[in-house]
Amino acid sequence: MNRAVLVGTGSIARQHVAAVAECTGRVELVAALDLDRARCETFCAQHGIPRAYDDLDTLLAAERPDLVLICTPPASHTRLTVRCLEVGAWVLCEKPLCGSLADLDQIDAAARRSGAVCSSVVQNRFSGAARHVKQLIEAGELGRPLVGHCATTWHRTQAYYDVAWHGRWQEAFGGPTMQLGIHTMDLFLWLWPDWAQVFASAATLDHRMEAEDVSVAVVHHASGALTTVVNSAVSPRQETRLRLDFQHATVEAVYLYRNTTPDWQITPPAQAAPSTTVPGDTVAPRMALPDAPAASHGAQLAELIDAMEQGRRPLASGDEVRRTLEFCSALYKSSSTGQPVRRGAITPDDAYYRSVNGHPLT
Repeated sequence: MNRAVLVGTGSIARQHVAAVAECTGRVELVAALDLDRARCETFCAQHGIPRAYDDLDTLLAAERPDLVLICTPPASHTRLTVRCLEVGAWVLCEKPLCGSLADLDQIDAAARRSGAVCSSVVQNRFSGAARHVKQLIEAGELGRPLVGHCATTWHRTQAYYDVAWHGRWQEAFGGPTMQLGIHTMDLFLWLWPDWAQVFASAATLDHRMEAEDVSVAVVHHASGALTTVVNSAVSPRQETRLRLDFQHATVEAVYLYRNTTPDWQITPPAQAAPSTTVPGDTVAPRMALPDAPAASHGAQLAELIDAMEQGRRPLASGDEVRRTLEFCSALYKSSSTGQPVRRGAITPDDAYYRSVNGHPLT
C-alpha cells in the first residue's frame, strides 16, 4: 500500500481525497498539512485522515510518504515539490505546476537526483473518450490534422479576483490563461502536440486585476494545421469547447469543467450527426466512442500509481508538462511584444524563461 500525504487543505484538496478513495487498496492518505493548523485538524477530522501537521519537514520526516499530493496556491508549488522530491517522494501537484520554464528545470533536476517523479494535475487527458481519440490520431485513422479551435470561455466575478492571490502575476502567474484555460490547452496540445508558432493578444477587459482576463491566440503547427485558442473569464454563458478538424472527421468535445464520453462526438464529412463511418461508407468501428470513465483526479491518480509500481514515467510529467508551459510562455510573450513567438525561441537568457508571464517572480 502506497502512503500518501496531502499538502494544503483548501477547496481543491477535496478532489484529491476523493481521488484517493477511488484508488482504495492501492494508496492510503495518512496525513495532511496546512499552515493553518486548526483548519488542517478540522479537515482531517472531516475526511478521516489520521494526522495533521503545519510544517513540511516535520511531516516528511515522520510519515516518510511514497506520494505527496500538493494542493496549495501556485506560488508555493516549486519550493514544495522540490523539497518532496529531495526526500524521494513522488509528487502529484495541482496546476499550474510552476511559474516558469526555469522553475520546471529546477523540478526536473530534483527528480533526476532523487529518482522520484513529479506529475502535474491535467485530469482532462484521463477521460476514456480523450484517450480513445488520442489513439485514433496516432493510428492515422482520422487523417491529417487541418484546423482546430480550443476555447475556455468561462465567467468569474470581481469577488473571485479579489481573493488574495487570484489574478496576480506573481501569485497566480496569470489570469484565465494560467488558471482556467490551462486544462483545455493541455488537452489540445496533448492531442495536437506539434505546435510551432504562437501569435497572441491578451487584455484586461472587465475586472480590476493585474493579469489578463482574456487571451486569444492563432497557432501554427509543424504539420501545417492552424488553430485558434481562446481563454476568457468574462463570458456569461460558460462553455469549454475543443474542435479538431481532420481530413476524414471532425472531433468535438463540448462541456464545462469535466468531460465525459457523451460530451464527445466524431463526425465524418457530409454527416450532420455523430457516426462510426468514414468517407465511402467504410465502417470503422474504432471510431465509435467507448463507454469509458469521465475525466477525474482519480483517473489520473490511478495512472500515476501504475507508473510508480511499474517503474516508469507517468503520462503528465517531464516534457509532457513542458510543452504546455512553453506554449503559455510563448502566448504571453507574443501578447506583450506584438510579435509571433516560435517554439524553442524562449531560452534561459529570456525574461519569459524566468517567468511564464514576463513579470519577475519572487
